[in-house]
Amino acid sequence: MSSVETSRPFAVVTGASSGIGLELAKRFAAGGYDLLVAAEDERITGVPDQLAEVEAAARVEAVRVDLATAAGVEQLWAAATAGGRAVDAVAIHAGVGAGGEFVENDLEDELRVIDLNVVSSVHLAKLAARAMAARGEGRLLFTSSLAARVPAPYQAVYGATKAFVQSLAQSLRQELGQRGVSVTAFLPGPTDTEFFERAGMEDTKMAHTSAKDDPATVAEQAFEALQKGRDHVVTGSLGTKLQGAAANLSPNAPLAKGQGKLAEPGSAD
Repeated sequence: MSSVETSRPFAVVTGASSGIGLELAKRFAAGGYDLLVAAEDERITGVPDQLAEVEAAARVEAVRVDLATAAGVEQLWAAATAGGRAVDAVAIHAGVGAGGEFVENDLEDELRVIDLNVVSSVHLAKLAARAMAARGEGRLLFTSSLAARVPAPYQAVYGATKAFVQSLAQSLRQELGQRGVSVTAFLPGPTDTEFFERAGMEDTKMAHTSAKDDPATVAEQAFEALQKGRDHVVTGSLGTKLQGAAANLSPNAPLAKGQGKLAEPGSAD
């Protein structure tokens, strides 16, 4: 991003073309940040105009990039640092799911889930953390999921990637806190976004629940947790927060059975 004289901090938000990612970008803009927003689809090019309606003073640039590739992550970071401006916060949000039976799902689809949710998260976090630690300040926000806390039948690889992200975030919080860098993870439950469509889960009971959370509410709570330097937060409605608390207390077997009934292909019928 080109360097200019400004007192506003600068944030990078990935997966920002729609859903929670777009709402996160809006929260950063309203919260006083300039932004670089990124996603793989063409809608990302219209996000700067959307954010201008939220906060006219915010300088926002967009980059269309495939973060499931190492070249895409490097391209994003090069764009973020091109003007020599310090990156004050990074929201590592880009991710995707893949629903269905593990034995039936396409291997390449699930490996791409791992590439985007895990490999790119590590890659971007490494680049950002090194720069922030060298300055002695910065904030990292990781998008985890309630799926990180419970078994996730019929979205097994997705759940495993979010458990990885959650563990990574909590580990880095301890390491980087000693270097002046704050790390926060947020754990949304089912949210009213394109997730289920993209994951091929439109025919599941989980996709058709009336209890899906508002992405704006999820993003607001996540941004607030980041700004307060919290370790993690379960975002969304009271019902979602109660699910998060129950996941800490219940044994895995009944949790797996319950989640399986919600995510099983065709369960919406």
